[in-house]
Amino acid sequence: MSYYEYDSSSPLSIEEYSKKLIGKSFRDVIREDEKNNGFTLHEKNEVKSLSELKKEAKLNKGNLGQLIEEHFFHYHCNSDARPDFPDAGVELKVTPYKIVSGGRLTAKERLIITMIDYFAVVNETFENSHLWNKAKLILLIYYLYEADVPYRLDYKIHFSKLFTPPEEDIIIIKHDYNIIVGKIKAGRAEELSEGDTLYLGASTKSSDSSVRREQPYSSVPAKPRAFSFKVTYMTYVLNTYIIPGKTTYEPIIKRGEVETSFEDYVVNKIDNYIGFSVEELCKEFNISNTKMPKNIEAILAYRILGIKGNQAEEFVKAGIVVKTIRISNNNKIKESMSFPTFKFKQLASEDWEDSIFGNYLRDTRFLFVVYKYGEDGVLRLKGCQFWNIPYEDLEVHVKDVWNRTKNVILQGIQKRYKSGMEENYLPLPKASENPVCHVRPHGRNAADTDELPNGQRYTKQCFWLNNSYIYQQLNDKIRA
Repeated sequence: MSYYEYDSSSPLSIEEYSKKLIGKSFRDVIREDEKNNGFTLHEKNEVKSLSELKKEAKLNKGNLGQLIEEHFFHYHCNSDARPDFPDAGVELKVTPYKIVSGGRLTAKERLIITMIDYFAVVNETFENSHLWNKAKLILLIYYLYEADVPYRLDYKIHFSKLFTPPEEDIIIIKHDYNIIVGKIKAGRAEELSEGDTLYLGASTKSSDSSVRREQPYSSVPAKPRAFSFKVTYMTYVLNTYIIPGKTTYEPIIKRGEVETSFEDYVVNKIDNYIGFSVEELCKEFNISNTKMPKNIEAILAYRILGIKGNQAEEFVKAGIVVKTIRISNNNKIKESMSFPTFKFKQLASEDWEDSIFGNYLRDTRFLFVVYKYGEDGVLRLKGCQFWNIPYEDLEVHVKDVWNRTKNVILQGIQKRYKSGMEENYLPLPKASENPVCHVRPHGRNAADTDELPNGQRYTKQCFWLNNSYIYQQLNDKIRA
């Protein structure tokens, strides 16, 4: 046992020592270290006051983790490619969680594992990668983020536990890794999106959105990115592996089943029922069709996948959004795809690069479950596909609609005459004006309004993906 009460070569010793953090704030950790040692350890042997550390912690988000490294484990923060505890193979990650409505616990942010070196990663396999070297054994220290706590040093640490992704997760993480590296090898690093993958993402990592880096197989510069575990995955880790006794969701792939591609597995399972009518599927899965719920098509997809409820473990971990689509017998989709209403003031204060709607489409992978009406008027399953919005569609067409929407909101309500009557209106982008998306109301009625930046009120609005666009995105097998 070392002077600092833990064996740096033993994962269990490191974990046991870390339990002393539970219930303490970051300020408590610093004060205890100053009391016990009389000074703060630093790489250049500088003595730092508590006020200086407070200032650093406020300015530098990563410093909360650095404070634990230097003032609890007593090693100097560095950019070593090896795990933080190299002799034990343990990586240290200090990460926030929050409590939301209903007392639910969720991760506040994705977990950054390591920066992606575009030139190095193309020569690595998953097993010998810099990523896996750091991700295969992590000491997760969760602290509670509270918006009403004025000083970040007063956030309290509540959980500390070693975490290794289980075998069934590693299969998906490895597949995600290969998708990311495959895009880099194809010279398309600038098109990387978190919507490409399930648990492991390639998240942007720069305080300046204009920063770009070179990539090996293209002259087009790409944003700096890092391998990260997604927010949805980290929420599942928190509630399943870190906090004991929490209820888990049903898995689609049962324990012990080995699949090279989770998405292929899902598609193949659902494809087995292509051609079945909704009524036949209800009979197959013992669902009463006398009073079918509005989301019966989605429920049937879950039943086909062996899920009794309406949540699947892998979908929850990956944040996959299931959308059911109905095609008419004339090969058209009647409804466009809606998204939650946006707040006028909030959207007006955003930049596109970090906008709520833009980030949602960048980060989200969808499962389209498609049904089609036959000439006999019967609705039958056509199949399914995983989808995330293509880079150009997002960064050209959706961006254009978003920018136009922001400008309209900032200009405020205009007047026009319609059928000889004066009325208020916002000239928001219509479906006929853009091939991908548009904006229109999604409130309960015209009286369901929101406040504009200038204080005027107008009917709540939301973004929609055009029905014609969604149809074009379906693969040939489904459209046939």
